[in-house]
Amino acid sequence: MRQYKNKIVKLLAITLMLPLIGLGCKGSGTIKQEELQRVTLEYWRVFDEPDDFSDIITEFRKSYPHININVRKFRLDEYENALLRALAEGRGPDIVSIHNTWVNQYKNVITPMPESITLPTTVTDGRQQTIMLRSQASPSLRDIRNNFVDVVVDDVIRDGNVYGLPLSVDTLALYYNKAMLTRENIPLPAATWNDFKEHVKLLTIQDKNGNFVQSGAALGASRNINRAPDIVSILMMQNGTEMVNKSGRASFNARPSSITDRSILPGRDALQFYTDFASPAKEVYTWNETMPEALDAFTAQKSAYFFGYSYHMPLIRSLAPGLDFGIAPLPQIAGTQASVNFANYWVESVTAQSKHQNEAWAFVQFAASQNQVGSFLKRADKPTALRTLIAAQRESGDLSVFANQILTAQSWYRGTNAAASEEAFRVMIDQVVNGEYTAEKAVTIAAQKINETL
Repeated sequence: MRQYKNKIVKLLAITLMLPLIGLGCKGSGTIKQEELQRVTLEYWRVFDEPDDFSDIITEFRKSYPHININVRKFRLDEYENALLRALAEGRGPDIVSIHNTWVNQYKNVITPMPESITLPTTVTDGRQQTIMLRSQASPSLRDIRNNFVDVVVDDVIRDGNVYGLPLSVDTLALYYNKAMLTRENIPLPAATWNDFKEHVKLLTIQDKNGNFVQSGAALGASRNINRAPDIVSILMMQNGTEMVNKSGRASFNARPSSITDRSILPGRDALQFYTDFASPAKEVYTWNETMPEALDAFTAQKSAYFFGYSYHMPLIRSLAPGLDFGIAPLPQIAGTQASVNFANYWVESVTAQSKHQNEAWAFVQFAASQNQVGSFLKRADKPTALRTLIAAQRESGDLSVFANQILTAQSWYRGTNAAASEEAFRVMIDQVVNGEYTAEKAVTIAAQKINETL
């Protein structure tokens, strides 16, 4: 993969020398149908089905019938490798989905949103259609701040430029097995981490040999919990950890200046809290690396609690059609007034090597707009990224928990190698669980490794 990234850097130097390729039209007069250049935009994504965009594409083509959008879906495990290879070989897509933690990593191969877009636009007046060259201002920085939730502003804006727009923002929540809680006379899922610990003690069942018959929660390990780095991150953030300092360096191993008690080190303490669930010496011991993958354990009714995102809903229903589960807000620290939640989402952007950047940005803006994104959210069953749509989704049964968490959702990694950052967190967890290092030493090593990726 490193060779693809090196090729991309070389390609960028060439790409930036090329002018934006327009349509060869001047002025604002009418354009004849036969003079229009037909354009097909290649749009690469993960997770969502191409049909989820059918309504948006249909509406977009009413104004731009000469532009077609070809949406291609990839598996997550193949996506980034395929994308880097295509970009390095000069055959990359026009529009690309990048994870919110990848923006800095891909900044050199995606193009900032232009201040305005000029395109031939079809205007319909009754039965009369006229094609006119029209300019439209792009959303300003103020528009982005006013329309999207805060975490989006922090993730997509770099040096005064907007590098992408999201269609949705997901948040980490607590899935629970209703029958398991009922059997232990637990009326409601855990709202605080104190409640969570007590529930785990009740819900964990071991046989005479110490093997887990039933786990209270998939928590404490690293390799068989898919989003373990996210869970540890949000525990740190809720505990008052300064994930990065003012210089943008990872500082989750340090004591914030606001904390004077030298016995408190919030990042270390959060890591210790997490790994205790995989420690046989602790009362909350409920999980280890011999357990199945967390989602598989939950759908097989081997664990009562599972930390996941909205995209896990259809997976759970397909793997366990008869499972009676609920979704609760992410637990918070008891006594805190403000909730802190974790964001995980994708950003739609335009590649620097695209020959149709104006057209591509026009579609991204159109798809992410309030008037159009609703059809995608409904088809894909995703939580919104727009403030104006949160109230409606709060009334939606499936999405209400996620919608309620969007305004308080945060992210923190904005370096150039998100995969290396996640691996540093997994190694950090392993070091504590295996007894190789103390939690304080492990967080220090992890911060050092992550700072090498900035």
